[in-house]
Amino acid sequence: MKALVKARPETGLWVEDRPVPDIGPEDVLIKVKKTGICGTDIHIWNWDEWAARTVPVGLVTGHEFAGEIVAKGAQVTGLEIGQRCSGEGHLIGKLSRQSRAGRFHLDPATRGIGVNEPGAFAEYLRLPAFNVVPLPDAIDDDIGAILDPLGNAVHTALSFDLVGEDVLITGAGPIGIMAAAVARHVGARHVVITDVNPARLDLAAQVADVTPVNVAQQDLREVQAKLKMAQGFDVGMEMSGNQQALDQMIESLVMGGRIAMLGIPPGKSPVDWSRIVFKAITIKGVYGREIFETWYKMIAMLENGLDVRRVITHRFKAADYVRGFETMRSGLSGKVVLDWT
Repeated sequence: MKALVKARPETGLWVEDRPVPDIGPEDVLIKVKKTGICGTDIHIWNWDEWAARTVPVGLVTGHEFAGEIVAKGAQVTGLEIGQRCSGEGHLIGKLSRQSRAGRFHLDPATRGIGVNEPGAFAEYLRLPAFNVVPLPDAIDDDIGAILDPLGNAVHTALSFDLVGEDVLITGAGPIGIMAAAVARHVGARHVVITDVNPARLDLAAQVADVTPVNVAQQDLREVQAKLKMAQGFDVGMEMSGNQQALDQMIESLVMGGRIAMLGIPPGKSPVDWSRIVFKAITIKGVYGREIFETWYKMIAMLENGLDVRRVITHRFKAADYVRGFETMRSGLSGKVVLDWT
């Protein structure tokens, strides 16, 4: 089979011929149809410090996918050959307290496909049946291929009650934009999304009913006043990993405000903890998706009118993956989907 491999410890990925994976008794073999390019994949492509210490050279990469089950192990039940699916890319252990309690997303032994284990940028993927998420007919392969990042957005957005609340999202990348769409879908009153990238802010306005704000050109306080938010935002979602954005969010929240943090700052960052304490702010770190509660909720929302299709701005054949990665690295795109059919 053809696969995209981190064949050398340098910038790029390379096409290689690899054997179709063998499956165990509790696994399925998935014929991959569509894959999404993730920010994590960009780190691996760039071979930055995180990638160099995390990703083994020679690994088949990629973890956002949709496909079809073409074989299953002898002990697999409840799944059928020919069934369309996506899947949870976090492979959990079974021995930790968190896992045994059913809090699978908090298992410290978690390994990721395309990061630690062979991934989905390939014609075929082996996946534990436990991780398979069947796709209803209402969700096509393009959307199925971006359920992983949509799950990040849903997990972040649903961390706190949003009904009737005013929400600030810092970072208008694809996940921030999808979180904005989720917030509006579940009943937030005002949703403001900030960035300094005009193209991303324009995309946010196309995908969701939100107020985009370029903080390099607009004063967020003036936007709050225009929206008649005298005290500030109730809930913040930090998606940028930018320290200035987090500082601005803290200042813009009401007393007792709540922050869900998905963005990862580069290294250590100075934080004014006294300001957080005196404003009685709650901060929750968000990692991945709640397995499998997030999947159930986002599929239900997609079946009930949540529309994030326009966040996919570019589609390429898998053979044209270099253009796909160049497009994603430009910072001017939404989600990029590769077609393996």
